[in-house]
Amino acid sequence: MRRAFNELYAFTVVARHRSFTRAAAHLGMSQSALSQTVKNLEESLGVRLLARSTRSVSPTEAGERLLSRLGPQFDEMEDALEELNTVRHSPRGTIRISAGEHPAISVLQPKLAGFLAEYPDISVEIGVDGGMIDIVAEGFDAGVRLGQQVAKDMIAVRISADIRMCMVATPEYLADHPAPEMPEDLTQHRCINTRLPTHKAVFPWELEKDGQETRVRVEGPVTFNNLPLRLSAALEGIGIGYLPLDRAEPYLADGRLMPVLEDWWPTWEGYHLYYPNRRQMSPAFRLLLDLLRHRSE
Repeated sequence: MRRAFNELYAFTVVARHRSFTRAAAHLGMSQSALSQTVKNLEESLGVRLLARSTRSVSPTEAGERLLSRLGPQFDEMEDALEELNTVRHSPRGTIRISAGEHPAISVLQPKLAGFLAEYPDISVEIGVDGGMIDIVAEGFDAGVRLGQQVAKDMIAVRISADIRMCMVATPEYLADHPAPEMPEDLTQHRCINTRLPTHKAVFPWELEKDGQETRVRVEGPVTFNNLPLRLSAALEGIGIGYLPLDRAEPYLADGRLMPVLEDWWPTWEGYHLYYPNRRQMSPAFRLLLDLLRHRSE
């Protein structure tokens, strides 16, 4: 079958060029080899396909009929291969990523502008969801979560440094409520709570100092499942907030927020992008993965 395919394709190229010389150059083979290939096809079919003279080559009536049927099909195959070649050199397509709110804001978004400008045929969709969803069932190409949250059957690639959490409050709040000195003192304060989307439970604050870890279940007047709202509530003086440090740093720098129990601020393993190990990576996905990959300085 492969030999017949090659011979038929060789015939169409000769018939269209009406020259063994030009056809051989197009196919990257010698003129004598090409002539023999077409001759073998004619012998196997038992019909003459090309009329040869010392100056020209032209299809016979049978050759014209065969060319009219095969030509368009070979054209479609060549177009399909060219399209694949274009994709390979100019990656395109949509990449869907499920991510928690913080990594979407702090890790993914800052790197997308330059990437999308460089690859205009690639689009990226980020679904912000703090829950541990099934990315395969939900139709996502990949997900982003903290390292310890990634399922063992996934391939995971670190895309950020470790994440330090912090506790902060406004100077006005701390003037009215003496700052806590130990983790258990937090239970006497107005704290800004977080409700976890996966388990629907209120998140206990995880603290760590000198290898000692503790969890404190705090209470307060507001509970959010949204990072910007938690930050806004802390800035409005509603209570003590528990936030990723990079989100609070600008306000710590200008004095709008003050550190609380800084010795107990924990550090979490950095974010990882994860995807099914059976996935065959597209060129577009491979490029984005390489861009996001964390490189230690």
